[in-house]
Amino acid sequence: MGRPAGFAYTAQRDGTVLISHHGRRATTLRGERATRFLTEVEGADPQRVMARWTGNYKRGNERSTRPR
Repeated sequence: MGRPAGFAYTAQRDGTVLISHHGRRATTLRGERATRFLTEVEGADPQRVMARWTGNYKRGNERSTRPR
């Protein structure tokens, strides 16, 4: 499984967190969810955390190509 890449987040003054993927907004977090996200992203790999929070991660049902 490849490492997630291309995610970025911006914490705004009003407590809202915007998560983008390759420059396009993926999700917006407010209130308690934003607080939990900010706590979690500080202690772990930020790319993996943002991929999980946006739902943009492998779910285990993808098939890999067979070698030729």
